[in-house]
Amino acid sequence: MIEIKNLKKVYGGAVVVNVQELNINKGESVGLVGNNGAGKTTMFRMMLDLIRPDAGHVSSNGENVAGHENWKNYTASYLDEGFLIDYLTPEEYFYFIGSLHQQSRAHVDDFMAGLTDFFNGEILKKGKYIRDLSKGNQCKVGVASCLLQGPELLMLDEPFANIDPSTQFRLKSILKDINKNRGVTTLISSHDLNHITDVCDRVLLMEKGKIIKDIATSSSTLNELEQYFGVGQIAPGNAAEREQR
Repeated sequence: MIEIKNLKKVYGGAVVVNVQELNINKGESVGLVGNNGAGKTTMFRMMLDLIRPDAGHVSSNGENVAGHENWKNYTASYLDEGFLIDYLTPEEYFYFIGSLHQQSRAHVDDFMAGLTDFFNGEILKKGKYIRDLSKGNQCKVGVASCLLQGPELLMLDEPFANIDPSTQFRLKSILKDINKNRGVTTLISSHDLNHITDVCDRVLLMEKGKIIKDIATSSSTLNELEQYFGVGQIAPGNAAEREQR
């Protein structure tokens, strides 16, 4: 579904993303981990044509995302609160997103009613503008708006970072459901190794702009990642790894 070739981005003479080849198949659940500055968000932004690469390209279903539009019809993403319209209430924002996908207000209301536990009584009918919500509740609005779109491809950057523990577990359940039962391709960046190994079937480890490990998730993956970030390396042979070419 996603193909990346020779993707490079340079800022101030420093290479921040340098991915020679990456393929993500339809229906895969993929996690992206790495320290701050590894290039995760920059890569996401190039995948969404928010910034243009200095070299290489990103294709979605065979279409170069740069300069094309069709991929946007089946892709939903939330990277940060900048994706929201903060002078709207959550309800107004959901209705707006629904209208872009030819959804009636009644449909939007029914869909949001199904997210009652995820919202935890903090989003709807509070009379607040999105800008007045906490970071965590803004994240809930962003994630919910993505789910409303019924995407084939879902991309989330640090969705667990600011939400409370109860909502983290509810979000994990939602992500597992849409991937396993609806076949949604999910790509999630997170610093939370526990959550990412629980939700994703495949984990990409990124450092200094490069994907240095491509790991098929197993019972030992969390320990391997903890070892890497704790002592600086993953012991060879302990994970099923895809060759990066």
